[in-house]
Parts: sequence; C-alpha cells; structure tokens
Amino acid sequence: MRILTLFFSLFVVVTLFGCKTEPTYTLPNNYVVLISEEANSDSEWRAVAEALSTKHSATIVTFAEAPRQTLDSLRQINPRYVAIVDTPENIGRDYVIDLHLMCREVDEDIYADFLWGIITGYTPDSAMRMVENSTEPLVIKDAVATIMELNSAKWFDNYAWVDDHTRGLWGYKNGRDAEIVTDTVAKEEVLNKFKELYESYDPDLIVTAAHATQKNLEMPYSLGHIKPRNGKLYAENIFTGQESDIKESGKRRVYAAVGNCLIGDVNNTKESMAVAWMNGSNAATMVGYVVTTWHGRNGWGALKYWVTNPQRYTLAEATYINQQDFLYQQNEWYPELINERYTYHEGFWSELECAAQRLSEVLGREIDMENAQDWDMMGFWHDRDVLAYYGDPKWSVMLQPVEAECDYTISTSYEDGHYTITIATGENFSLERMVGDKFKQEHVLDLPFSYFFPERLKSPKLADGEKWDVVVDENFVLVYNPEFEPNSVYDIVLEVAE
Repeated sequence: MRILTLFFSLFVVVTLFGCKTEPTYTLPNNYVVLISEEANSDSEWRAVAEALSTKHSATIVTFAEAPRQTLDSLRQINPRYVAIVDTPENIGRDYVIDLHLMCREVDEDIYADFLWGIITGYTPDSAMRMVENSTEPLVIKDAVATIMELNSAKWFDNYAWVDDHTRGLWGYKNGRDAEIVTDTVAKEEVLNKFKELYESYDPDLIVTAAHATQKNLEMPYSLGHIKPRNGKLYAENIFTGQESDIKESGKRRVYAAVGNCLIGDVNNTKESMAVAWMNGSNAATMVGYVVTTWHGRNGWGALKYWVTNPQRYTLAEATYINQQDFLYQQNEWYPELINERYTYHEGFWSELECAAQRLSEVLGREIDMENAQDWDMMGFWHDRDVLAYYGDPKWSVMLQPVEAECDYTISTSYEDGHYTITIATGENFSLERMVGDKFKQEHVLDLPFSYFFPERLKSPKLADGEKWDVVVDENFVLVYNPEFEPNSVYDIVLEVAE
C-alpha cells in the first residue's frame, strides 16, 4: 500500500487539511482512486486511474493484492467516494464481497462509509471509456427490459420489453405520452424480438431479471441466450442453433441486472458477461449479482429506491441507500451477524440449511423456512454483500421525473449546530407512493423516507425532543415513521458537531 508519487503524497495533505471552504458542520467530500499494483505497473491501466484522479481531484492509492490493504489510508482520508481500478483477471466474487465489508470498516458504526464502484474492462481502453462516458450527467430517456415491473413506462420517452410473467408477451411505447402497445410472439421468436428491440431502441438503460451465469443471459422462460465472445455480446438461438452478433451503436449505457444470478461476477476473466456489457455494449455503469440470487432484496431494492425517487437519486445513491436500509433492518434482527460472511454453496438447499443453522444458533430458536420473516432474515444475510457496482460512483445518472408524482419538496438549513431537513407536501401528495407504491413488494416492503445529504455531516444525531423514528449517519437519514399528509410541512432536526 503506497501513494503513487510525491505529487499524490502532497495531494493527500491538501485533501486532509485544505478544507477551509467547507462549511464547519460538514466533512469534505473526498474521492479516492484505488488501483492494484499490477494494473499500476501498466502505463495504460495507470492512465485510467490518473484520468479519474484528474476528474475528481482524487488521491490515488495502490494495493498489492486486495483493496482491503488500503484500509488504513482510507481511514486517514475518510473519502465519500472510492473507485477501484483493476484488471478483470483480479476481480471475482470474493473481491466484491470484501469491498462491501471493508466499506463499513472506516469508522465504528455498521453503515457503509463511502460509495464505491469498480472500473475495469476488456482492455485499458475499455476501462478508460467507462471513465470518459461517465463524465457528463445522463438522464435516462429510453429503456429496454426483460421484466414486467417497469411496464407503466412512465419514466421513459421510449420503452420496450419482453415479458417475464407471460411467455411470448412483449410491448412498447414510442413517445413520452404514447399509449402502451402489447403483442405476442411464438416462443421461438422471443430472443429475436429482444435483439430487435435492443438494436432499434438503442436504449440508455437495460434492465433484466432471468436466469443467468457469468457466461450467459437467458431470455425469460429460457428461450435463448445472450453470450460473451471476445469482449462483445452475441445471440444464440436454441431452436435453430444460429448465432448472430448484437449490433451496437457505441452509445453509452447503463445496465441494471437487478434480478439475474451471477451476471455481475467477472469471475477473474475478461471473457465474462459483465466485461462484455461494459466493453462491447458500452455500459458505463453496470449493477449485478456475483452469486446465485434467490431473495432479491439488494437488486430489486436498489431499483425500487431509484424508480420511486427519480431526479432525487443517482443509481449509485439509490443502491447505497437501499443497502443502508437493510443493514439497519438486519442489525435489528441479529447484530452478531452484521459483518459475518454468509457461506455460499453450489446447492440451493444446502446453502439454506447452513444459513438456517447459523441463524438458529444466534437467535436461540429454530428457523422456520415457511415463516416469511425467517425467510427474510436468511435472504437479507444472503443478499447483503453480493451486488457489484461497476462504474464511477459519483456519476450522475438519473431517471426522468414523473410530473404528476412530484408531490413534495425537500430543503435544508443550518443554524447554531442544528441541521434541519424540511419536507413540504403538495395537495396531491401520496404517502403510499413515497414509501414505494407496492413496487416489487414480494422482495422489498415499504421504504422509509430517505435523504442522501448533499454534503456529509459531522457526527449527526436526532436533536433532543424530536419524535421521528430515524437512522442517521454522516451520509444519510432514514425515517421509519413518515406519517406525512398532503399540504403539510415537516421538519427533521439533527444536531451536528461544529
């Protein structure tokens, strides 16, 4: 672990002590770039880290084998954002799991202390393209999916999907205010339909949830495959055996694989689905699981926070807030396991039995797999540390607002050690909509009111006399009793250190 050059050593000093322009009640919003020594020894990979450093005035820190080796430096710098630059051969399941664990170890509480993202690629040029494509903000206009949950399409100008609840169903919307049109195709044509929609809609966003591995994405009902080859994607028709390349425009994209098994696992090879999405399909950001998923709280929760807070959260912020929400809930159930690694097995039932046995030991009672809360207890633990985020964690990528649902505003003020968050609701305010509007309720129940602070606060806590049921940390606040009503104003007052 070492700072790259004398220049960057000096820059650390500036970062730590040159913060006079920050308000006295906030912490500096530092950005750190971590890079493996192997990648740093290659001038092209090193250039990727240097480009991020230039973009964010960031410190660069190297590590020999694992990002965890930089933990002492991270504790000193205390960044809000961390990007990890590394070659795909070094990145796998345990790499991602350990990033989740270490991001909660900068200070003493249970919450993640920084937002992180991995920058990698089929080649250094591919990784550099991820950095360049995430420089200017992106507002999602057009999307394509393999799920039915986004079928209202209210966030998009143009949208198309193949359905994962009705075999052969597909649909589209052309125009922000256009009607949704649905149709059906034979099972043999589902893969071709998805490929056609992807190529013709040229989406900013792709959202998927079906069977997948590190080597393939299946269409709903297993009706064909998307696979990687030489850093690009191609379609494999299981009925004819024919293969065809996916045509790409070169447009920058976001890929949210919120419900797929394993597709976010680079698996220590550049010949993986994740790398092909980032390289050939130009995904500047990708979110995906590195294990077989069966519960889904992490992926579906991130999507729920994002779609119910359009124009409030970037994708990275929505992913982060969701994880803090279920860290709090998990800690309420069994604090002893909040940093204990889950044991992942090849077999589904053997994995569940292992988790149930450990939970039974901690809780002092037998786990009932037929009980919904016990199932969630196991599922939260399984899902906690296994969603990979690839891309610049500070990139502003947001959904468009839904005008009819812009029914409350948030503002902040500071005076005499008190930071006040003011929520003003409009006449059409809907509390049900604020807490998630029943979106994907089988995986993610009602959301708290949440707020990601524009700046990190120094040692915030709920002010004396406040009655809110909150979780508050330096980056965010969650309110679990937001009994807001229309045409009302609510203040959440926090005490912060000077």
